[in-house]
Amino acid sequence: MNIRKILKEDKFEAYLISSYCFHARIDDVEKERERIESETDEDWGAFADDGKLAARLINNHFELNIDGTAVKSGGVGAVSTLPEYRNSGAVKLIFKELLPECYRNGDVLSTLFPFNHAFYRKQGYDTVTYKNEYELTPAMLRHIKTDCNITMWNGQSNIADYLDIYNEFSKNYNIAMVRDEKEMLSHVKSDSLYKDRKFSYLFTKNGENLAYLTFTDVYDPAGAIMRVNEALWKNTDGFYGILAFLGRFDSDYAKIELPLPCGIDLLRILRTEKEHDIKKKTRHDFMIRVINAEKILELINKPENCDFVIRVTDDIIYENNAMFRVTGNSVTRVSDDTEPDIYADIRSFSQLVTGCISLEEAVLKPDVTVYKNEEMLAKVFRERKIFINEFF
Repeated sequence: MNIRKILKEDKFEAYLISSYCFHARIDDVEKERERIESETDEDWGAFADDGKLAARLINNHFELNIDGTAVKSGGVGAVSTLPEYRNSGAVKLIFKELLPECYRNGDVLSTLFPFNHAFYRKQGYDTVTYKNEYELTPAMLRHIKTDCNITMWNGQSNIADYLDIYNEFSKNYNIAMVRDEKEMLSHVKSDSLYKDRKFSYLFTKNGENLAYLTFTDVYDPAGAIMRVNEALWKNTDGFYGILAFLGRFDSDYAKIELPLPCGIDLLRILRTEKEHDIKKKTRHDFMIRVINAEKILELINKPENCDFVIRVTDDIIYENNAMFRVTGNSVTRVSDDTEPDIYADIRSFSQLVTGCISLEEAVLKPDVTVYKNEEMLAKVFRERKIFINEFF
């Protein structure tokens, strides 16, 4: 296999591979060809010996929040292989080229939505438990009242109002994407409001932006479903403003699907009749990988007096395969004969350093060992709040 970035003349062929693998339908081939060939995504391909494109993936670029600092990151998507080339190791070979280049380009993290957790663990990624999805009826929320002003997005609304709320909410969450107005608009607007059935609402009080809600109307023979895409708030008034508004749809929807970040458990907060009827599902279909171990150890918040040595192993990015001494915000490489306080493979290290897992949980994994200094390490590698609501 020949691994390289896909050129303009290969882009449409790569697009067709993903369309085939993800069961997409193309109405206007030539129009799609023009659109795809104009895109500037970082697209990688594995080419068979006869020159045929066998597999491809896209590496998207954005910034993610880690302990209040925006870090350069990537998001792997459109991973697809033609059936006749599956089990050939094509995608694995792409990762072996892609990940070291991400390191050289200054990326700190790489993320993805897995089709198979086990496959991506072999590339150094591991699981993030990032949100809970609740299924309830509007009637369960009818008793909640609000004095918020509620305004529907009409295409002329100010996207900065929504971005203001997003920034205030997300600043305290790790792995939250740094959004600009263009990115925020993609979450709020609808190309055709009553065709897409996607609606967005802004909640204000005394002239202050407090919350916003976006949802999609989903048809179901048993009764329409309100599928909330995003519900964020600045304070308690904003949170209960959203719940009160949802309660007004009792005659419109048979049920509501409401996602909330892990760490905010609706079952601990909501007081209503028939609470036992609320269903809860935890999502873990997201994975993360550290690209630059030294850099992220510098960035994360640590106690002032911290001093420990960590041994990290990484089969793909050679520079991460090292022993690091961490003192305050200083990180130095030390010789391999130094006695470490903790050992972690890049997979569990990625979870630990981003706060996706606590040290108490991590030591239950086969690729983490704490030798000493456990009290200090528990202060460094503590569970953080996580917010993820991007798709790529």
